[in-house]
Amino acid sequence: MKVPFTWKVTGWFMIGWAPEFPVGEVRPLRYFGEDLVAYRDESGALHVMEAHCKHLGAHIGHGGTVIGDCVECPFHGWRWGPDGRNTHIPYQPDRPNKALTLRVYPVLEQYDCVFIWHHPHGKEPQWEMPDIFRSFPQFDTDPQRYYRPYPEFSRFAGNEPVHPQIVAENGPDSAHFRYVHRATVTPRMLEWKIVDQQWQFLTGWPAESSDDPDKMALRIHSHMFGLGGAISAFEGASNHRLIFAVTPVDDEYSNMFYSIWWPRNPGDPSDVPPDDVRARVEKQYLVTVWDDLEIWRYQKYVENPALSRVDAKPYMALRKWAQQFYEVAPTGAPAGLP
Repeated sequence: MKVPFTWKVTGWFMIGWAPEFPVGEVRPLRYFGEDLVAYRDESGALHVMEAHCKHLGAHIGHGGTVIGDCVECPFHGWRWGPDGRNTHIPYQPDRPNKALTLRVYPVLEQYDCVFIWHHPHGKEPQWEMPDIFRSFPQFDTDPQRYYRPYPEFSRFAGNEPVHPQIVAENGPDSAHFRYVHRATVTPRMLEWKIVDQQWQFLTGWPAESSDDPDKMALRIHSHMFGLGGAISAFEGASNHRLIFAVTPVDDEYSNMFYSIWWPRNPGDPSDVPPDDVRARVEKQYLVTVWDDLEIWRYQKYVENPALSRVDAKPYMALRKWAQQFYEVAPTGAPAGLP
């Protein structure tokens, strides 16, 4: 997908689920056009850094070993600590090269979701990743009252030709639900606002059984945490939570992550959802991502869209909000972030 802005976006981005990164294991990753290595050290802390050893360029993610809180290169045994510094050279153990460092990416684990902070020039996080439960205090905020999101209620789509902003622009677009998701009613954006780096919006689904157009059968409260994705809380017949995240792999493709936290049945102590709940969630909610992808995969980005009167204001406001996550805005003017 050709877009008039960079794929190296600033913000928090999901890279997987916590169970995919076991203690003592090393895993290769590729995001933002860079080769990365992730490893969970012996204390359980997860680290992500650039993958190629500063010695002779071996990819540490392929064959690397966890030693304490360090990761060891498979080529000559050079070790690298959580801060990215060289801590050990086996054939000169008293003289590590402390001047050599690997770029380290800040990591956040939240309710089994794993995020890294990305800035094109390596600057530290400039805002906090919002909490998917505490962000919606009007609803049950105890994660123990929900079934686990992974693996039963999680889905992954890899190397899709979709830029994160295309996904974000789905937010103010209510009209597509009838055509893409075969909805029997057209939802309405009831309100939207910008709070710090977040785009927060409320979508209402009119009650089909009522003559009152303002009576809603379902309300979806959503917070976009930058262009990395959105967290949402559903208010209605099914009061669940979800995250839909998108992370650039390189200048053409992104990986997508989708997870749902479904309320436990009364009296069920298990965090594993029963079969009937799994079937319901799969049928009603987990398939929606694939519906959108069938559009996004072949979509062309239109810089000056011919919008209707209904969606023009929120749509263009979202595009203006999105510019802050690029070092240089699409127009060439300086963006909001340094």
